[in-house]
Amino acid sequence: MAKLRPIKVSIFTVLLISALVSMSECAKKPASVARKEDIPFIKCQVCEKLAAQLHHQVEKKRAEIQPKKISEYQIIEITENVCNLKKAEADWILLIDIVEQGDKLQLVEQESEGQCNSECKTIERACQEVLGYSDTDVAEYLYKSKPDIGSFVNYLCKDLSTACSIKPPPVPKDRTPGEVFVPKSSKEAEMEKILKSMEGMPGAPGMKMYSRDDLMNMKNFGGEDGEEEVDDDDEAQFPSKLGKALRDKESTKSDLKQKITHGIVKTKDTLKKHANKVSNWLRQRWRGLKKAASKKSTKAGKAEL
Repeated sequence: MAKLRPIKVSIFTVLLISALVSMSECAKKPASVARKEDIPFIKCQVCEKLAAQLHHQVEKKRAEIQPKKISEYQIIEITENVCNLKKAEADWILLIDIVEQGDKLQLVEQESEGQCNSECKTIERACQEVLGYSDTDVAEYLYKSKPDIGSFVNYLCKDLSTACSIKPPPVPKDRTPGEVFVPKSSKEAEMEKILKSMEGMPGAPGMKMYSRDDLMNMKNFGGEDGEEEVDDDDEAQFPSKLGKALRDKESTKSDLKQKITHGIVKTKDTLKKHANKVSNWLRQRWRGLKKAASKKSTKAGKAEL
């Protein structure tokens, strides 16, 4: 029998798995879709908020990199991501609730991020329709003209997209009301930010998401049904093939790894409980594999005798 090469599981890996466990609680939830029929009623408001966000994020980036000058590429990156909910630049969409007010729909900004359901997707879709394929034109305008917020709103919503050139129609009386705004917990919001910060990390986009139920159904998860208590000085070990996969995930550029590590450190207190469960399960799982291999070897030896 080939000897399995053990590796140590770093705290980075354990916390990463814990983040995926917590965030994947919604993994089995049916995906919400945008209500395209609502877009004409909110398109102008979305454009105005989009313009405000682009202006704010570009100015924030300028302040962060002083005394260096912001590049056009950095602005293009913001405009490309600001309407994509998978990117941090679009987090502003998660703060907005669509509220029915008579024959109008009003975008109301909330104090905390909400669960992303159909309203969230509708705002994202409206944002994408406003910006269209003009993200590079918008970036060039912001880079060269450095407009104030008022002139930029006019440029984006009247000159470029015409989103606010026509008064929105009245909302039909038989329109089905949207869902209630449900705030996220601070823990869940922080987890999402960590996952978004992992964009570009080798192996991260293809990571398999497991629900909490999936992991709890795994044998000996969390050490609740383990055969014996695991000593603190035992090393968590994996088969070499899985170990290689984990090492590949950790072999990212130093600057990106520092960014991810910084985000994880901010939530270490929240993740500590989950990290311990995952660590115990990993150790006991490996111990079970070693015992099974030992029994198999013993039986083979008796058969030879």
